[in-house]
Amino acid sequence: MKKFNLFKEIIVVARTDFMNAINSAKPFAITVTGEIRYAPFPPDTISIFEGQVPPLSPLSTTLSRPISEMLGKDYRIVEDDDRILIKAAGAWQNIIGYNRTRALYDDTTADGIDKFADKELEQMGWHATEFNITYREIVEQFENHCNGTIICIEQEEPYQFSGLGFVSDIEQVRKVAFDFCVSTIKEKLANDPDYTTLSDDEEEAAEFFKAI
Repeated sequence: MKKFNLFKEIIVVARTDFMNAINSAKPFAITVTGEIRYAPFPPDTISIFEGQVPPLSPLSTTLSRPISEMLGKDYRIVEDDDRILIKAAGAWQNIIGYNRTRALYDDTTADGIDKFADKELEQMGWHATEFNITYREIVEQFENHCNGTIICIEQEEPYQFSGLGFVSDIEQVRKVAFDFCVSTIKEKLANDPDYTTLSDDEEEAAEFFKAI
């Protein structure tokens, strides 16, 4: 999976598309790839902005607002000929809200990942905890081996990470997660004395993964 680190990335939008969206009076989204989408947004949308820009007040003393102010104070906007360049790290809390319901997993809180939006993956994660396999360990498998996007803010000094994960092929992700859990559980059953005798829940989990 590819990290899209908002501390580093610049979203590039065609000026014409941007102005058409601003002037449309319709709710629109700007995606991480700089595409403009209009509501209702498809489930594969990963956005850095959603909403609409309200018209100027009749009491305004100016006839237009600068492009740099159109999305609000949390966005840094630079005009570059026929392009609009956007830095969106300052809008991170809003971006979480835009995308959370479409993400496969949420790693934006101090508690870390505690569920998957996909029901089959969530069932795997729930059973895997019986063998002390964490959601983070499962996620690392498809972050390393599957296609998708992690939209995040990440910096090294002091280290900070917060992100949402989106995958391109859920069937591939399910297989990678299942195979990892199977191999991990089989290794523990063979070598870890804590699993010489299984509880009912552990036995159910081992049977779910066909590890016994």
